Amino acid sequence: MTDSVICKPYGAVLLITLNRPKANAIDAKTSHAMGEAFINFANDPDLRVAVITGSGERFFCAGWDLKAAAEGEAVDADFGRGGFAGLTELWNLDKPVIAAVNGYAAGGGFELALATDLIIAADHAQFFLPEATIGIIPDSGGVLRLPRRIPHAIAMDMLMTGRRMAVEEAMHFGLINRHCEGVKLVEQALAWAQEIAQSAPLSLAAIKAVTRSTQTMDLEQAYLHMRQNVPVYTTMLHSQDASEGTHAFAQKRQPHWQGK
Repeated sequence: MTDSVICKPYGAVLLITLNRPKANAIDAKTSHAMGEAFINFANDPDLRVAVITGSGERFFCAGWDLKAAAEGEAVDADFGRGGFAGLTELWNLDKPVIAAVNGYAAGGGFELALATDLIIAADHAQFFLPEATIGIIPDSGGVLRLPRRIPHAIAMDMLMTGRRMAVEEAMHFGLINRHCEGVKLVEQALAWAQEIAQSAPLSLAAIKAVTRSTQTMDLEQAYLHMRQNVPVYTTMLHSQDASEGTHAFAQKRQPHWQGK
């Protein structure tokens, strides 16, 4: 890990802070560090939810470091095992990740937010993909994920013009879940993460695995796939935690999850 990526655990929650003033832009070295952070999170049984945010108040992340690009870093450079920003191609992460967007989420920074499960944004945050205006496309997930998250015509407008979407519009289209004052952002994101962490780990993993693997299927196919081809779903059904959950409910006490 480097100083550009700061990881701090809060019980079962890991806060990952991208720390590259002034714009929190990501070069290949930083992307590798972020990938290491997310992979360590995935492999740590004591961690259940991650929050990713940026340092400062102006930029969540400005995306690819164009200074590094000007100095010779290729647009298709090796950005690490998780793809750009360590998360955009980390396909099998079955733990929830929240983006706490503290300012501009531009280009690859927006793509990083789109790769998370949930988004809370500061009231002054803005989301945009300017790639087409500089001769490329947002191929770290923007051109693929955004049309699946908001109405197609709105996504095409953003992709083709690079226009900015403010928090009010992002809420309207369901792009983000919550918003708050910037000074309260990390506090509220961590509280939300702690709430999620109270759910059974295998249940959270099954939710992610099932939804990820059935997105393009019709309902009948999705049912069959879930019941036959999602191992963590089967594991969850027959787990100690499934038994613990029902007993805890009957006994009117908090469950003690083991993750097995």
